[in-house]
Amino acid sequence: MKPSTLISVFIFITNSLFAQTGTISGIVTDSLTGNGLPGANILIQGTSRGTATDLNGFFVLKVSPGVYNLVISYIGYETKKIENLKVEATKKINLDIKLNPAQIEGEEVVITAQAMGQIKAINQQLSSNTIRSIVSAETIRELPDFNIDEYSYIDENNFKDAIKNPLSTFSIDVDAASYSNTRRFLMEGRLPPKDAVRVEEFINYFDYDYPVSETDLPFKIFTEYSECPWNEDNYLVHIGIKGKELIKDENIPSSLTFLIDVSGSMTPENKLPLLKKAFKMLVGQLNNDDKIAIVVYAGAAGLFLPTTYGSEKAKILGAIEQLQAGGSTAGGEGIILAYKIAKENFIEDGNNRVILAIDGDFNIGITNTGELVRFLNEKKKDGIFLTVLGFGEENIKDSRLEELADKGNGHYAYIDNMLEAKKVLVDEIGATLFTIAKDVKIQVEFNPAKIKSYRLVGYENRLLNDEDFEDDKKDAGEIGAGHTVTALYEIVTLENIEDLAGDFKLKYQEKVIKKSAVETEEILTVSIRYKKPDEDVSKLMSAVITGKPVSFKKTSDNFKFSAAVAQLGMLLRDSEFIGNADFDKTKELAKNSLGEDKYGYRAEFLRLLDLASGLNRQ
Repeated sequence: MKPSTLISVFIFITNSLFAQTGTISGIVTDSLTGNGLPGANILIQGTSRGTATDLNGFFVLKVSPGVYNLVISYIGYETKKIENLKVEATKKINLDIKLNPAQIEGEEVVITAQAMGQIKAINQQLSSNTIRSIVSAETIRELPDFNIDEYSYIDENNFKDAIKNPLSTFSIDVDAASYSNTRRFLMEGRLPPKDAVRVEEFINYFDYDYPVSETDLPFKIFTEYSECPWNEDNYLVHIGIKGKELIKDENIPSSLTFLIDVSGSMTPENKLPLLKKAFKMLVGQLNNDDKIAIVVYAGAAGLFLPTTYGSEKAKILGAIEQLQAGGSTAGGEGIILAYKIAKENFIEDGNNRVILAIDGDFNIGITNTGELVRFLNEKKKDGIFLTVLGFGEENIKDSRLEELADKGNGHYAYIDNMLEAKKVLVDEIGATLFTIAKDVKIQVEFNPAKIKSYRLVGYENRLLNDEDFEDDKKDAGEIGAGHTVTALYEIVTLENIEDLAGDFKLKYQEKVIKKSAVETEEILTVSIRYKKPDEDVSKLMSAVITGKPVSFKKTSDNFKFSAAVAQLGMLLRDSEFIGNADFDKTKELAKNSLGEDKYGYRAEFLRLLDLASGLNRQ
């Protein structure tokens, strides 16, 4: 059976099973105060299945249809049981659960120091002026979902005048979490929040057939210029680079520190159980001289597996199998310990990396994103890179995870199923783990004698000031071995140089376009600055686009397919720049540019287009 067929069968089975689940959700509160109780355990009686409430007392638990008994427990409160809950496929049960404080009169109660610490931390949170978790049952019942995912607002890039803004500068992005997270929404039968859609991450989810550098440079610039498929009056510039592949027999030793969230919120099947399966696949890729350590955190951080060599795979796999979820989250302490272990295990001229696997929740320890960012900025000077893997649903702190990966000299991926785990940790293992260039910035200079205006498609949260391009202290993105990076610009050409006359009217300065700019065939110059992983001084490379745009029919599959992916992103964002594109046109464009599609990811894209189209019509 072909790989693409296997993928289709797997997705069909996964969807069929998923479609048969129901949802138990609700809030757990103190019966006296009405305050939500964070970290309360919700367990299906007689099983190990369950979940924990978030900071406000909310929880969501997906289960197969059937009749269940729930056991709800919390330190310092009486345990409560809810019996005979009938769960139906695709239906949701909303619960308003009130727990009574424990009665301790007349009996001896022993409360451990850890429990006392947890109660103290929770009470501090509940009494904080900045945290409120008092929610009425009526309000809860009105909510369609208990989804506490968090996404940063995206202010979509607008067109910029080339005479006033000739430079466009941004950090490269090889994250792809937005695409796989959006896929999760679509496969669950719902459209994603607009701000969950980052168009550049859609585009960069896919590999493109770019030429590989045959020199000592880590990558080569590839460009194309043609008509814009969603706006016939405009044009599209495609810029791509591909990182050098690792030589097959090249053995670069790795020191990997797994930092794994085992708090109660990681209980569901698509969190810790999926994480364990994913990490087992990664362990299968290790060489004998690679080193692994496992740090876990739930209430407190600890070293779960001391440094172990890749030759002892059975020991590593056994440790992963023993991981269990329970407790609250102490992500800050976990990061501190993980970097301490990583520094102790540092390999000169090797790949040194912390791999953080989490559902996004940090509610004890270093909870302030600014403090975490400052910590990572300091630690990356030690030559340790960070990979962030998000798991699960309805609790993803997307913007925080992305920022931590960016500041930790790494990248962020969202793993929603075993196929994605295989893509990130097996098929793209070189790109995932081995950095070949850091602080990679792109600056495009547009020739205002040829280009009237331009718009960078996506990369809104990667934009840099123009002066940052030559500032080697300014942080930017990283490229892994074999990674491809793609950016698209929608441009409006200048038909008549005389049209620029009105743009020169400034009070204190006079803008003059060089005669050479008018006479040249150049429309823009792409410049890239990058540093080698172990260096602090950047290098420069550039490429120029000249001449007239080629016919759209003569463009590569790279050009056409990346445009189709960008169109889907803009459609899901309801972009004001989507022009005349629709789901049918987008599918036709993608269908005719699938290329080799070795792993079937582009074929899956067509299926997601159908899902998005159907949901959009509802």
